Amino acid sequence: MKILMVCLGNICRSPLAQGIMEQKIHEYGLNWSVDSCGTGGWHSGELPDPRSTAEARKHGIDLNTQRARQFRSIDIDEFDLIFAMDRHNKRDILQFCNNEEESAKVKLIMDEVNEGKGIDVPDPYYGGPDGFQQVYNMLDEACEAIVKRYNQQ
Repeated sequence: MKILMVCLGNICRSPLAQGIMEQKIHEYGLNWSVDSCGTGGWHSGELPDPRSTAEARKHGIDLNTQRARQFRSIDIDEFDLIFAMDRHNKRDILQFCNNEEESAKVKLIMDEVNEGKGIDVPDPYYGGPDGFQQVYNMLDEACEAIVKRYNQQ
């Protein structure tokens, strides 16, 4: 299973999601891989936001090997599941899809916890430090649900 986590700039939410999922893949002994990217490319090559890195570190997760990159059309073919952090990201990704099979790979990450409710993971970039903790908690819950759901298949 190859999973892609996608947010806007690939420095806050999707790096956290990637780090959390990597930790769960290790904990559960899964033969999965995970990557992350952003729909925008203005942070390409940069490390994750220091506030995301600090929040991850509190939970034993190291994000320092990650570098931001922009979503590419080839990602649709390379990944089995693509999780968008919010509805805008999902809309932007779906523009790259050519058919229903490709579109079915693209999911809103919080729908794994609250199916069909369209809940976005808020972008904590302009908020305070509590926003990063809130995002971590949401993504941890979603990643756990993903492991339980897709490890059964």
